[in-house]
Amino acid sequence: MEGRFLFVLNSILLGVGLAMDAFSVSLANGLNEPSMGKHKMCAIAGVFAGFQALMPMTGWILVHTIVQYFRAFEKFIPWIALILLGYIGGNMLWEGVHCKNCDPEAHKVGLGALLVQGVATSIDALSVGFTIAEYQWPMALACSLIIAAVTFIICMGGLVIGRKAGMKLAGKASILGGVILIAIGLEIFLQGILG
Repeated sequence: MEGRFLFVLNSILLGVGLAMDAFSVSLANGLNEPSMGKHKMCAIAGVFAGFQALMPMTGWILVHTIVQYFRAFEKFIPWIALILLGYIGGNMLWEGVHCKNCDPEAHKVGLGALLVQGVATSIDALSVGFTIAEYQWPMALACSLIIAAVTFIICMGGLVIGRKAGMKLAGKASILGGVILIAIGLEIFLQGILG
């Protein structure tokens, strides 16, 4: 019984740690699109949760199959996150600065941008495959699903907060959202390079 409790607790804590980047990006998305509906909010949180579940499982599979190739790829993770989030954040920042009287509907998060955000915020979760490598398949899957559930809840919170703040900030929300995405990309990059 105690072993199950510790497993669930560790998985929840791992989920909280991994979801922080997705929370910040959700916050930026909410800021960028304050009129976002509940269905879209659930879809965005679901995409982030899906990627946060997929990446540790992918890492787990890689550890159990072709670990030497994954270790070679691992050094590129901070660069990939920086490029992806820097690009999306830069576009949001550019639009916010140069689009004074633009239609707010033009700032909606599209599927392509959402998928890129999902990859960028979860790519570091591939490394979690190493930490759960000793788990058997069902436990690794359960851990990934717990991480996904935690991510979903945290991202919904970020979207709600971002939406409310976005309504108050009006035209400056896109600029703030872009700055947040760039900052997250830099944070992932510096953590990966320095540490």
